Amino acid sequence: MNAYLIDASARTITPVTIAGLDDVKTLIGYDSVDSDEVDATGDRLFFDESCFLRDQTGKGRFKLDNLAPVADKGVVVGSTGDAASLKDAAVSLDALRQRVSWL
Repeated sequence: MNAYLIDASARTITPVTIAGLDDVKTLIGYDSVDSDEVDATGDRLFFDESCFLRDQTGKGRFKLDNLAPVADKGVVVGSTGDAASLKDAAVSLDALRQRVSWL
């Protein structure tokens, strides 16, 4: 599936290919992930569930649209109703870049 890795420390958004939720966890770097629905297309932003409870020394933050800020890394991928049923992200790379703010 086509997805995007957002790295707040590097301030980059990179297209990635994933096979499922385990790949999302690997990209984020933690097994405890949560997600928020991004918009009506079914795209979701996955992030470290404890991103603000862990030591964030030297790690950046970002915000996607009006969602809560996220520390370190996030993955945007499509879904078919819930976080367990993933599919290609609907958003384009250029559109996503315009919707992300670096904090």
